Amino acid sequence: MGKFDLTGKTALITGAGRGIGLQIALTLQEAGADIILTDADAIRATDAADQFLVKPQVHQLDVTDSQSVRDLAARIGFCPDILVNNAGVSRAAPTKHTTDEDWRVVLSVNLDGVFYCSRTFGSLMAERGSGAIVNISSMCGDVVTRQESVVTAYNASKAGVNMVTKTLACEWARSGVRVNAVAPGFVRSEMTDKYPEEVVKAWSDQTPMRRFGQPHEIASAVQFLASDAASYITGTVLLVDGGYTCW
Repeated sequence: MGKFDLTGKTALITGAGRGIGLQIALTLQEAGADIILTDADAIRATDAADQFLVKPQVHQLDVTDSQSVRDLAARIGFCPDILVNNAGVSRAAPTKHTTDEDWRVVLSVNLDGVFYCSRTFGSLMAERGSGAIVNISSMCGDVVTRQESVVTAYNASKAGVNMVTKTLACEWARSGVRVNAVAPGFVRSEMTDKYPEEVVKAWSDQTPMRRFGQPHEIASAVQFLASDAASYITGTVLLVDGGYTCW
């Protein structure tokens, strides 16, 4: 079981002020890692830090701004062992009602942010010769869900995350850096709680396990991929979807 232990490692998580990102940070700390908690909302990040047994480093980070990412790396002063690219947004609307701003915001946070953070911290990991990157994708990067709200931009961004994951895994495989993704299905979070209850029930009914996932179930998958237990795994997109994509 020691292969799952993260003691002595430092993990940087983006979008960790709430929801799945916060649960990932809490889980990795429980596994022994030192945490660098980042979020676009500085107040939210600071408030979230109060939930930890050992207070993490807290930094405001706009993942859509590549200079902000580089500045964070300079402030930290060292390269973390684990990077979890979790920050993400969704703006659901039929395609004809999806504005240029909606499209750009979703792609900027979900895809540009993964690239900018991976480019900065992953390159440092490659120079050092070790590291693990876990990107939070979605089953929507592989399938179109049956739902009443269309999320073209979100789906496109997550498909991009999957390919960035595989490409970087190949590029850095010989450098000791592993790059994987976790692709959640429907999970109870701020993002899904905004939908009407009848839509949530329909999604649950469409899932073989007949329920939504919980944030801790996503966090456990991240811990696995970040740990030495996954030492021969890179370029994988691990579905954690209650069987949804098996239909």
